Amino acid sequence: MQVQWYPGHMTKAKRAMKEDMKLVDLVIEILDARAPLSSRNPDIDELSRGKARLILLGKADLADEAANRSWERFFNERELVTVRVDLRRRADMKPIQAAVKKACREKIERDLRRGIKNRPVRAMVVGIPNVGKSTFINSYAGRACAKTGNRPGVTRGNQWIRLGREVELLDTPGILWPKFEDEQVGIRLALLGSVRDEILGMEELSFRLLGFLRERYPEALKERYGFLENGLLTEPPQMLVEIAKARNCLLKGNKPDTEKSARLLIDDFRSGRLGAVTLELPGEEQG
Repeated sequence: MQVQWYPGHMTKAKRAMKEDMKLVDLVIEILDARAPLSSRNPDIDELSRGKARLILLGKADLADEAANRSWERFFNERELVTVRVDLRRRADMKPIQAAVKKACREKIERDLRRGIKNRPVRAMVVGIPNVGKSTFINSYAGRACAKTGNRPGVTRGNQWIRLGREVELLDTPGILWPKFEDEQVGIRLALLGSVRDEILGMEELSFRLLGFLRERYPEALKERYGFLENGLLTEPPQMLVEIAKARNCLLKGNKPDTEKSARLLIDDFRSGRLGAVTLELPGEEQG
């Protein structure tokens, strides 16, 4: 299943990001904790070269907690200051100020040597579409100051947000990269909602998710849909039919509406109704 989505506005956004990078001290990169490597735009490393870096494992509340700890270690071992957060919870924002200071320690010390005190850290918030950048900014600021939405492409232009005297944030549009070389990366991004659903084959995507859940999280399927007979799970196409029956997704003549049940399944995953699920782990081969 090949997934590709790179609309024209992303090329423009990338050019603007490259230009605005000259104005910032810190790059705050928000990843989806359910697929941290797949949700890392490889262009960001090049664009942010020479800048302090902070990694936020966003939507950590929707991910497997053991996996969250593994990913935090993974990035810390690469000398990237990393914090895992529920982007919607104001309480989860408390460790971030300390993380900003840690990531910008050299810049702050350099300012002090020059006699510059209390100059705010200027930070650019980056990430793929629908990863939660604007939600983070609103939670961090304690007020609604960035436009949010549950679909990719809501933020189209850059927005500066002043947070007191310590930090200024630049919100940027979510950008992908022109081609996903690894098929599995595209599938994971589609499951996370970072690619527009309108271009996807939702039934085939649901088969990929069901196959993964059957292998890694069978209990999630059992608890949500009752898929467990004599310890064995059925094949994904039949599982999708059973979801349609169980959730009354039926066409005329009681024929299962598998397109509707596919969307229901994927929405259950995205919203966390399937429980805490992580799509990839450190050390696994991509693909």
